[in-house]
Amino acid sequence: MQSYQGFEQGPIRPPSEAASLLLRVTRNCPWNRCTFCSVYKKQKFSLRPVADVIADIDTVHRFTTQLQGGLDSRVEPTENLSPSEWTAFAAARNWLAEGMQSIFLQDADSLVIRPENLIAILRHIKMRFPQVERITSYARSESVARISDAQLAEIAASGLNRIHIGMETASDAILQMISKGASKDIHITAGLKAKTAGIELSEYVLTGIGGREFSREHAIETADALNRINPDFIRFRTLHLMDSVNLFAGSDVYRYQWTSDVVQAEEILLLLERLDGITSRVRSDHSYNLLQEIDGTLPDDKLRLMAILKNFIDLPPHDRAIFQVGKRSGHFVQMSDMERPGSRKQVEEICRQSGITAENVDEQLHDMIQKRMRSGMPY
Repeated sequence: MQSYQGFEQGPIRPPSEAASLLLRVTRNCPWNRCTFCSVYKKQKFSLRPVADVIADIDTVHRFTTQLQGGLDSRVEPTENLSPSEWTAFAAARNWLAEGMQSIFLQDADSLVIRPENLIAILRHIKMRFPQVERITSYARSESVARISDAQLAEIAASGLNRIHIGMETASDAILQMISKGASKDIHITAGLKAKTAGIELSEYVLTGIGGREFSREHAIETADALNRINPDFIRFRTLHLMDSVNLFAGSDVYRYQWTSDVVQAEEILLLLERLDGITSRVRSDHSYNLLQEIDGTLPDDKLRLMAILKNFIDLPPHDRAIFQVGKRSGHFVQMSDMERPGSRKQVEEICRQSGITAENVDEQLHDMIQKRMRSGMPY
């Protein structure tokens, strides 16, 4: 058996977990075949031993205790630390500054491990950090669907009170083409099981995943699944993909055709129109999303959220192009920012210098994103 290699943290977390302590329970992704995801490609999945995760928890507890006991968090600890301990110390210091209220279990699917092992980890967290209010994890629908209701209830009772599931879409045709390893029925089963167990549920919808041909089917089928689940959160994410990626690798017939911002806005609008009888909070909480002002709770905010999308779609083409460029260049966050004369003038100058017009804005932005992705820059 390999000996403990020290404190570990994985590569990603949801934006909503920015204040959370990151604890690595598994390495990489147990499925790792989704054609749209490059995060864990060429990386081998492995389970971390429970003893190693517990050692990580104890290490963070030691450092937070030191820091709370008077060690100035602005300076380094006096003891000699290994590189992994330095990572743990930095994590503890940052977490303490954020209030030590939430923990996120990494990597892609912590619920793939044996339920009794996850329960042991959760109980140790609660023993060391009884003040923690939220413990969260990514999970695949297939993993959740395999766990018995009794085990899920015990996992929830042990402290896991939110999971993030990448539904992406509930269209079986798209799910098969993107090699998601799930079906609409599995998504619904997993979502309902999580809700029954009392675990707060965030479902992620990937806009543009159906391309031009399947945009309408994506919106309608996904809305139907969400209506059946009634998740606590519906979170939109915008698909950005290198042109070289064969997104529909699971099809011998179709080739993915990327969608413009207007088509994606129409897709979200159709999805929202179809949501009915649920009380989810709807959020577009990622900086890559075009319309981040989509944030409200159903059913009360449904018309307001739809109006945001309609306002963008109905903008005069020139103004719509200005907003698209302003958002992608970081000058705007929401559409009302176009009313700031100075910012708008800067964006108009970008358009002039780059030759961007209402007629070519989608192709120009697509090319810009492709260049940034190739260079490793944020887009």
